[in-house]
Amino acid sequence: MSSAALPGDPPGGRRAVAVWGIGVAVYFVAVVFRTSLGVAGLDAADRFHVNASALSTFSILQLLVYAGMQIPVGVLVDRLGTKKVLGLGAVLFTVGQLGFAFSPSYGMALASRALLGCGDAMTFISVLRLGARWFPARRGPLVAQFAGLVGMAGNLVSTLVLARLLHGVGWTAAFAGSAVAGAVVLVLVLLFLKDHPEGHEPEPLPHQGVAYVRRQIAASWREPGTRLGLWVHFTTQFPAMVFLLLWGMPFLVEAQGLSRATAGELLTLVVLSNMVVGLVYGQVVARHHGARLPLALGTVGATAVLWAATLGYPAAHAPMWLLVVLCAVLGACGPASMLGFDFARPANPPERQGTASGITNMGGFVASMTTLFAVGVLLDATGDEYRVAFSAVFVLQALGVSQILRLRKQAARRERERLVASRVETVHVPA
Repeated sequence: MSSAALPGDPPGGRRAVAVWGIGVAVYFVAVVFRTSLGVAGLDAADRFHVNASALSTFSILQLLVYAGMQIPVGVLVDRLGTKKVLGLGAVLFTVGQLGFAFSPSYGMALASRALLGCGDAMTFISVLRLGARWFPARRGPLVAQFAGLVGMAGNLVSTLVLARLLHGVGWTAAFAGSAVAGAVVLVLVLLFLKDHPEGHEPEPLPHQGVAYVRRQIAASWREPGTRLGLWVHFTTQFPAMVFLLLWGMPFLVEAQGLSRATAGELLTLVVLSNMVVGLVYGQVVARHHGARLPLALGTVGATAVLWAATLGYPAAHAPMWLLVVLCAVLGACGPASMLGFDFARPANPPERQGTASGITNMGGFVASMTTLFAVGVLLDATGDEYRVAFSAVFVLQALGVSQILRLRKQAARRERERLVASRVETVHVPA
């Protein structure tokens, strides 16, 4: 793909980095809040006196709300712009984190996580839209991977900082104190964030209510690139998401016999690996667009092999070297899921970018929600037999790969058609 700037491309530059950085800061805080339960799962089970299935309900409900909000949020971003949606998201996830800090009961804690999931759902699609409005199109893959990298930095804060606060100052102080970050980014959004640079205002969209929404969704879904993006996201993201969001710590401590400190270090390795691989994948795809699918399928294959080796290890506990390699490979899942947006983005015009991103972003979170539920149910049914419970990973990977292989040629053909059409339009643009 040519790296030449397209007509009407935004200029990028320092101003773009500064404005986009505010949006990424909101996403960073949202990820800190989203993943905070991952280091507090065992504490939450004790605090609310719940079993594995009930514990998984926290994350399932949060992800259910998140996934269910993706298309509505995408439409909202297309219609209202980034600033309004990001601001509302910051309010919701901050209130949700505060509510979780002071929840006296399991029911109130569930409601707080649902509210947090709703606010969290408004962040990433907004950041993708913000990047598309402020940076040239050729920077899209790299900008998206950088956003994912910053999100993983939020996961790192949960793993390192929030975990220590939790065991140092207690549940309420740790979660309530972290909510201050939400208030800070909300102020930054209100004061400094702009939807687009001067001279690059999008075409105003006519207000057509429900009919307009249906058309946006239908048009995005008809594009095979959007559907391929959804299945790439579905298949690649969930193994690491499930591990970091809830079940990694219990698996490493209860099934592998590690201390909490050692388990925390392995969770940190997943995050660090994610950040490194994200930089590599972003650079590779920016230079070689055809590498998207090999990278995605390669990540799925490597993840399946390492999970099979770990769960099928003949001894009671897998050796440390194997757990280290597993966590390092899981770190590639997040960057691989970002490749889904690199299929959906060129398949849709600018006025549908939010909607298409919302559809794509549903994939991994639906898969994560399904796996979280399956693992919790299987753990209760088998008396905490983690080898059986985590076998659910292979079922969803097989489903996702079958859909990717089914859609890949159709999406590639359609993308070539759009690329040729855009080049023809470029030739006819007056100097």
